[in-house]
This record gives sequence, structure tokens and C-alpha cells, in this order.
Amino acid sequence: MDLTPEQRVEAVRSAGLPAFRAKQISNQWFTRLDADPASWTDLPAGLREQVHQAWFPTMLTPVGEQSADHGTTIKTAWRAFDHAIIESVIMRYRDRTTICISSEAGCGMACPFCATGQGGLQRNLTASEIVWQVHDAARRLAAGELPGGPGHINNVVFMGMGEPMANYKAVLAAVRQIHAPNPDGLGISARGLTVSTVGMVPRMRQLADEDLPVTLAVSLHAPDDELRDEIVPLNKHFNVDAVLDAAWDYAAATRRRVSIEYILIKDINDQAWRADLLARRLKARGDWGWFHVNLIPLNPTPGSKWTASRREDEQAFVEHLEHAGVPVTVRDTRGRDIDGACGQLAANLDARAAK
Repeated sequence: MDLTPEQRVEAVRSAGLPAFRAKQISNQWFTRLDADPASWTDLPAGLREQVHQAWFPTMLTPVGEQSADHGTTIKTAWRAFDHAIIESVIMRYRDRTTICISSEAGCGMACPFCATGQGGLQRNLTASEIVWQVHDAARRLAAGELPGGPGHINNVVFMGMGEPMANYKAVLAAVRQIHAPNPDGLGISARGLTVSTVGMVPRMRQLADEDLPVTLAVSLHAPDDELRDEIVPLNKHFNVDAVLDAAWDYAAATRRRVSIEYILIKDINDQAWRADLLARRLKARGDWGWFHVNLIPLNPTPGSKWTASRREDEQAFVEHLEHAGVPVTVRDTRGRDIDGACGQLAANLDARAAK
């Protein structure tokens, strides 16, 4: 999963195997989603262990799992080779299945309302560690392990632990593996892939030049620099105008609508006047229909002063955006009856291990 199709051919040749073995191996892993080389009967029995040892070490080991919503939401905590803990979440709906994946162990962005941000950054993930999360979910769905029978992944969102743009090279490699058609990759449409950022403007502009029509999600969370400086510290380097300009340029370059992510936090950023300001700032970019505001009720963490907005404040925020003509939805929040906030399950496991 760290290799391009061309590099896979070179790898098998370097191991003394004929080039066609690369396609056979890729077909087993990416098309059949078979994670056990011992069962790959199109390879000679004596070759399977060699292939396993050379190219398929266990990247992530599940060490915790929680389910909600009658088994259709599954959060998994994974331990990497160096004992770093990350998370991924499968969310199955009636008409689609989405997996939310991590791109880093921890996060260096230090947003105070985020459980991951409060733990700091441990390290970047490799492309294979990122793709592993998607591969495992695809395998489980294909095997019918979730309610609803066999299925497949429709959407992959880089909204788990970490700032994807801070691990740009590995994230981009993972996106290409996830998107590449079978047997070179998992064959998930680029239109089903969403890469999020809190506003790393240079990387946003770089992504616009990659010829990959993925959706860009910008975690804005405040329309004014005074508040955003406090709740998204990166804003001190790339302010609201710089972030929205880069988002608009991304939409213009890719013809893909940008999602403006806005976590609603009680008495912090949920005032109606901030909805009006957000609308004005989006509409100032021109054809503001290329923006869509995705409001997210905060999943609170135990002991935190940050909590979700009152329902009436949430509704007023929506109504002010709608009145201004801004496309807006409120995300269907899942996992409230488990460690639903990003990083919360991993943090709890780390705390238990430290005792």
C-alpha cells in the first residue's frame, strides 16, 4: 500500500519473481480484499509466506472497539508498531457507508475544543497505515459483518485524528491508492473522497493542482479572526480571508463545491450575528454557491468546558444562513452514547495504559 503499481512490479522483480505476480498480489489485496496471503491459492504455497513477510506486515492492530446506532456505527482504536493509538469510524446509513479515517497519531493544531488536539502530535502516519483503515472497513463490509448485509464503502473522509495537510505527501499517496481502480487500488470514486484542513493555505493551493477532484472540507469554526485566533490557533498564520480565498480558488480550479465545516459550540461561536457574518464573507467571494456550510453539533468530552449549542441557537444559526441564501445542513451526529468525539477513545486507552 506504500507502493505505486510500477513500484510493485519492480519489487517483485527484485525479489526474483516474474512481473505478473505483482498484479496477482494486488488483485488479492485490493479487489478480493483478502488480508491473509496464506489463502491466496493463485500463488504457489511456498511463495505465500515470502510474500507475506516481504510486503504485508501487520500495520495496525485493533485494540478497542465501540459500537452505536444498533451496530451501524463502529469506532475502532488501532495500535501501530510503535504503540501509537489512532482511530477510525465506520458509519453505515440506509443509502451509503462512510468511513472517517486518521492521518496522524495525535494532532499538532492544538484546537482547544478537540480531544485529539489536546493530546498533541505523536507522528505522521504512513500511506499504508492510512489505507489500512479503509481496507479493513471495506473487507468487513464486503463480508457482511455490519447490519444490512454485504456492502461497500461510498465515502472516505479524512476527518479523524490529525491535520491531513500537515502530512501531505502520505495523505496524497493514500488518496491515490484509495481512488485507483482495481487491482491497483480500492477503486473508490474521487467524488467520494473528502480531505479536510483547518486552513493550511499553501497545501490547499497545492492540492488544487493535483488533478484529483476530491472534496475539500475547511474546518472554519468562526467567521471572525478574533474568535478564530482563539479556537483555531493556525488562524494566526492564515486568517479567515486567506483561508476562504484559497477555498474559493480550489472550487474554481476543480469545479468541486467546498464544504465549510463549522462546529457549533455553546455560547462561543453560535450567535446569529456570526451566521450573518459567515454568510457575508462567503458571498463576498463571488459565486458563493460553490460553498456549502456543514454545521456540526459538538461531541463534548468529559470534563471539558466546551459543549454543544442549545437546539434553539442551532436552529437560529441555520435560519440566518438560509435567509441569506447560503446552502447549509446540520450533520447527523453519531456516536453520542460512546466515546464519540475524535480522539476520545484513543485518549482513554492511553490513559489506561499509563496506569
